[in-house]
Amino acid sequence: MPLFSFEGKSPTVDPDAWIAPTATLVGDVTVEAGASVWYGAVIRADFAPIVIRAGANIQDGAVLHAAEPLEIGAGATIAHCVVMHGASVGAEALVGNNATVQDGARIGDRAMVAAGALVPPNTVVESGTLFRGVAGKDAGPLSPSAQFWIDSNPTAYQQLARRHAAGITPAD
Repeated sequence: MPLFSFEGKSPTVDPDAWIAPTATLVGDVTVEAGASVWYGAVIRADFAPIVIRAGANIQDGAVLHAAEPLEIGAGATIAHCVVMHGASVGAEALVGNNATVQDGARIGDRAMVAAGALVPPNTVVESGTLFRGVAGKDAGPLSPSAQFWIDSNPTAYQQLARRHAAGITPAD
């Protein structure tokens, strides 16, 4: 399984967890007992820690990344091709295939995010509820926050790529 240390932080995987041989874990990732990370999943914790609690499963092709701590609750399911960025998911919740969960979102225990749904930043999905839908629309001029990302992302990723090129090593 591809485990990579980054800037002194290495993935920690419980011996009772299963990581597919083509999944990739980078940096400050913790995978607890009984959890599984499936083929082609990428969990990149180079900005903030990512914790996969006991018995959770991260399915094929999912991508988890975070600018703030990201936690997947015990027994939760992150289905095929989900993109999660800086969010948290409660115990035994299910995030359906191809859903996107954005920064600051909080998915409650035993809640379900439907396949293909978009959970906007800072949204709270209450425990035991279903969240579904995508509502893209023209929202007018960029906010200062959005403009920040447009301005800073190219340089930030150029610098991050240099850091990875210089500092990533296979973890033991």
